[in-house]
Amino acid sequence: MNTPGAKAYRPWTPELYADQAHAPSAKLPEDDLVFFLIDVVPKLDLSQIHAPYQDETRGAPPFDPAMMVCLLLYGYCVGVFSSRKIAQACERNLAFLAIVGDERPDFRTISLFRKNHLEAFADVFVQVLRLARQAGLVRLGTIAVDGTKVQGNASRHKAMSYGYMTKEVARLRAEIDELLKQAQDVDAVDEAVLGARRGDELPEDLRRRQDRLATIEAAMKRLEAEARAVADAERQRREEAEAQRQRAGTKRRGRAPGPIVETPADKAQTNFTAPELSIMRTNNKGWDCCGNAQASVDGECQIILACDVTDQCNDKQQAEPMAQATRGQLDQAGIAPTADEAGVRPLIPATLDTGYFSGPAVVALEGAGFDPYIATERQRHHSASTPAAPESPRAPEPPPATAKEKMQAKLKTAAGRAVYARRKAIVEPVFGQIKEARGFRRFLLRGLAQIRGEWRLVCLTHNLLKIWRYGRSILGGSPCALIQGRVEGVV
Repeated sequence: MNTPGAKAYRPWTPELYADQAHAPSAKLPEDDLVFFLIDVVPKLDLSQIHAPYQDETRGAPPFDPAMMVCLLLYGYCVGVFSSRKIAQACERNLAFLAIVGDERPDFRTISLFRKNHLEAFADVFVQVLRLARQAGLVRLGTIAVDGTKVQGNASRHKAMSYGYMTKEVARLRAEIDELLKQAQDVDAVDEAVLGARRGDELPEDLRRRQDRLATIEAAMKRLEAEARAVADAERQRREEAEAQRQRAGTKRRGRAPGPIVETPADKAQTNFTAPELSIMRTNNKGWDCCGNAQASVDGECQIILACDVTDQCNDKQQAEPMAQATRGQLDQAGIAPTADEAGVRPLIPATLDTGYFSGPAVVALEGAGFDPYIATERQRHHSASTPAAPESPRAPEPPPATAKEKMQAKLKTAAGRAVYARRKAIVEPVFGQIKEARGFRRFLLRGLAQIRGEWRLVCLTHNLLKIWRYGRSILGGSPCALIQGRVEGVV
């Protein structure tokens, strides 16, 4: 799709296939997902994706970015994530042919387009969020936040502990010294048979060991830097705690803490292929190189409101970032609750499992405009929730004092139990739909920034699938027909 005075792209005319013997429109259902995306994508604001092409005048005209966006979105919707498999499907799959027509990009073009425009899909995510609200799929009655481990694009066998690295460095240095000594011993003999060559070429065995030594030493420096950062944070925490005790005039209770260690533990590990990710416990393989993928989900139709990926193994520190991300997405999409006459915005109930609980997490959620319901301890599955038998009258219990006691009292109420009981039905099916139904179990890209962009693309297509599926019943007809007047109001 070209606009007057804009960059000229290769023509994208999917309607031409309607005149062919095996036209997609004649073989596929009228309300198929591919026709829904072909109708929606050209009406989205893709100016950020178009911008890099406007000043480029070299080479042949590129593929239409709208077509490439539609192709990527459809591929991720139906569980085809590899650029090679998407390119292959463009040659033999009717739905993919309905998108690309005669202009079929190769896998390198698809891969490069995805890599170059991952950040621009953040704006597309917001537009789809607005569209979901317009379709009545976002009510903000209750949201749920949770995380899931997604395997990184690296083998767990390419990781090494700090203790083993130390031994390996010593072994490699000894081997390098031995190889250098051998090279010096045979230098006179080699000089006679080298001919015109200089004779100072680096032996292959020596080069290989030096490269491996440099890789391991770089990994050791990363672990040492992380250990120093943790030690500095612990030192600052102790200084603040000591200053607080001095101001309050109290003494330290319990055993004094041990010395701060600034060197990595022998069991501290890093991965050579994906150093930004951590080795995390998984359900099926024990331990693997993974990213902790986070999602904030609305309870009405399981629309994802915000998403992120962190290298932290647990969720303890993720409540505040996810609260801020969700609030930012709602404000950017213009669907956050409006303030009343007094300027107070209603709180949105937010449910999180026990892995997120802490006093600062509760404060952060409340500050972002949410009413938190966070379990303070692990709950037993299928446990009876019937109230206990009435007991004889006794003295009233003292009011809760700590953040944990207040949250426990909140979850013991009938309203608190009802709100928290919805958590599993809101967010956990979303991860099942992404991992099981669509088969997204491993990131294809490397680097934390690239992984976050890929997870955003997965969550964006999850929302598009929800709009397509629910739209047929909630919108009262085919979303392809009714979406025409909806999109213009949300971009």
